[in-house]
Amino acid sequence: MLALHTSDWHLGRGLHGHDLLPAQAAFVDHLVEVVRAESVDVVLISGDVHDRAIPPVRALELFDEALSRLRDAGTRVVAISGNHDAARRLGDKSGLLDPRIRIRTDPAAVGVPVVVEDADGPVRIYAIPYLEPATANTLLPGPDPAGPDPGGPDPGGPDPGGGRDPAGATSFSQAATMRRAMRAVRVDLDGHPGARSVVLAHAWVTGGAGSDSERDISVGGVGNVPSSLFDGITYTALGHLHRPQVITPAVRYSGSPMAFSFSEAADRKTSLLVDIGRDGIRAVRGVAVPTERRMAVLRGTLNELLTAARFAAHEGDFVSAVLTDPVRPGDAMATLQRRFPHALRLAHEPPAGAGDDRSFGERTRGRTDLEIATAFVAHVRDDPSPRERALLTDALDAARIAEEAA
Repeated sequence: MLALHTSDWHLGRGLHGHDLLPAQAAFVDHLVEVVRAESVDVVLISGDVHDRAIPPVRALELFDEALSRLRDAGTRVVAISGNHDAARRLGDKSGLLDPRIRIRTDPAAVGVPVVVEDADGPVRIYAIPYLEPATANTLLPGPDPAGPDPGGPDPGGPDPGGGRDPAGATSFSQAATMRRAMRAVRVDLDGHPGARSVVLAHAWVTGGAGSDSERDISVGGVGNVPSSLFDGITYTALGHLHRPQVITPAVRYSGSPMAFSFSEAADRKTSLLVDIGRDGIRAVRGVAVPTERRMAVLRGTLNELLTAARFAAHEGDFVSAVLTDPVRPGDAMATLQRRFPHALRLAHEPPAGAGDDRSFGERTRGRTDLEIATAFVAHVRDDPSPRERALLTDALDAARIAEEAA
């Protein structure tokens, strides 16, 4: 079976005010071409199809078009919801779709596979949508997470809280929640000894490297899922992290098909072709995704950026400029765009001792909400106590969960 692993399309997202939808439509064209050229059996979309719970109409239309074109190209599609998607909205028509298209958003169905047949027999594909611990634990199959765990130890380590995070009696960890989901997967697999299996999951797995463009999905500071939870699965197709990366040979992130922040400027964006044979993975091959234009982070004084020959190769790129002038020049962005018409971001980092007139957004970019909140408390008073830090964590988690529920 030949699977094409992709994730984190974020349809409808922009880049510092630049509309990326035309580039996202070009990615769909590319994906369909790969499916046809490689005779792909199934496309795996590991969450964050859309960038927000209520996507713009053009983003909805583009996803509908993508599904229709992939189906007409002769492949199947299995997709899950991510933390940016509204699960119910993404999956509300899933029961009416062509049987070759499966959109899985219900935590209760994680143990029910999509079965794809090839010349070597069936491949059981388990679709695990993004699991918000505070709500998913009431929906997942299996025992009450607050009660005893009759199933014994699981891969990934013991679960001393019966599903609850041992660090906090009122919260559930990502690891404990994913452990319950994988327990349901293994219950089904136990009835099919030797079966080849694929898991789609949207999570931050330990060992993965993030970028500036992912939303924090940790709860109580506990966000990572151990890769050992997926031991024994033929291939695990991960979503959430935007950089393509290998956690283990059988556990991988495809990454997003395009860069959504300048921290990804050097990343080579790919989709992954996964060849699954009779006895397991035969090969995994990256397929480069064409880019609309490159991204570059340029540093120097305004005059250097405008005149230096070494920057000429970046005149057609998306540019993030870091100005090193002692004093922030007036009307710097408009001036910069005379040479770099696609300049999107401007920061000012004067030499040491020259003062810091950066905006609040510039000084806090790349820091987590918890880091910003604790730094503010330290600035106006002194370092927060452990209890105050825990209260800040709980408040930020509650705000994020309420925002996603809305």
